[in-house]
Amino acid sequence: MKSMLPLLLLAGGAAAGPCDLYEAAGTPCVAAHSVVRALYDAYSGPLYEVQRASDGAFCNVTLLAAGGVSNATGQDVFCGRSFCEVTRIYDQSPRGNHLHKAGGGGNVPKPDKGVNATSYATTLNGRPVYGAHFETAMGYRNDNATGTAVGAAPETMYMVVDGKVYNDGCCFDYGNAETDNKDDGKGTMEAVYWGTSTSTNRGSGSGPWVMADLEQGLWAGNVSVYEGNPSLVNMNFVTALVKGDSGTFGLRGGNAQAGPLMNLFQGDRPALYVNGSKQGAIVLGIGGDNSDRAKGVFFEGAMTAGIAADAVDAAVHANVQAAGYGR
Repeated sequence: MKSMLPLLLLAGGAAAGPCDLYEAAGTPCVAAHSVVRALYDAYSGPLYEVQRASDGAFCNVTLLAAGGVSNATGQDVFCGRSFCEVTRIYDQSPRGNHLHKAGGGGNVPKPDKGVNATSYATTLNGRPVYGAHFETAMGYRNDNATGTAVGAAPETMYMVVDGKVYNDGCCFDYGNAETDNKDDGKGTMEAVYWGTSTSTNRGSGSGPWVMADLEQGLWAGNVSVYEGNPSLVNMNFVTALVKGDSGTFGLRGGNAQAGPLMNLFQGDRPALYVNGSKQGAIVLGIGGDNSDRAKGVFFEGAMTAGIAADAVDAAVHANVQAAGYGR
């Protein structure tokens, strides 16, 4: 952790959020979504929007202070005893790539629900926050995102998830997907996945694994069983990361409370996936064709323009740990 300290600060000693770190390294965030905290030190806007079932009213859940954590108490006051649904997750980046409840797609034609705003509670350094708890038939997307990678353009994306909540359903993803909500073939996606699916590929053990959803395949490496990608067990919170470039991709993962960010895979893309054809939409909690059978809990995530250096990814992981998930 001490070796990461210079990368946790910007020039002049200013505090930095994950997207400050990426921007300073020349790989700025083009999407920055979180339901628990600011991903830029100066961000002071809303995190997400909730709708109250009792009267249909909407409320933006904001931060306690710029660069800080969510005002969960304010949400509690607004929702009271009524059910509240998360209807929008705001993009903190200048791109404005906000996530809305996903419409129907080629796999599941019915539109998705939003998550229950109060079904998963935890803390960040003692402050109460709510995670986005996906319980199947729930998902978000933006089919008109700007600045995201298309074709074979390079990108990095990460998300922080609950390490104990997952299933083998498709697909608990965050990242780059098709703009038409359909399965458009191999290489038309590049998203980070968390779960135990073995439908096309797996790592060692019985999971859960950090994998890349490249469409028509969740990949733990570039072969059908990649033993170098271990099951990430006994972790309450997990940092999961995908790095994609023309012809290659990488996977990183680690305990979001303590320990290093591990290199789970780095190498050539699988056969038939060599030429990336990403379309640049953004999905959360679902596959690109609206496959919505996954379970998981999402806290934060970001996508960049360009591939960040490994040292920057490690600094972002250290920043996540310093946020104090579950503490």
